[in-house]
Amino acid sequence: MAQIGSISNPYLYETLKMMIGQAIVVQTEKNIQQGILLSILPDHIILEISRTPFFIQLEEIVWVTLETTKK
Repeated sequence: MAQIGSISNPYLYETLKMMIGQAIVVQTEKNIQQGILLSILPDHIILEISRTPFFIQLEEIVWVTLETTKK
């Protein structure tokens, strides 16, 4: 179990910090979520999907990428 204030995956944390404000795709252990990354905290991210904030634990993230739109 992670200590309060510690970052469970510092590489993922730093990568996500660079994506704040952008549309991303997040694969979790259960499903795929697409939305705007609003914020990143040491243990979770806040992803806005259809104007609703979703909190996703960093431990649950399998992979993340920028959302691409086909033209």
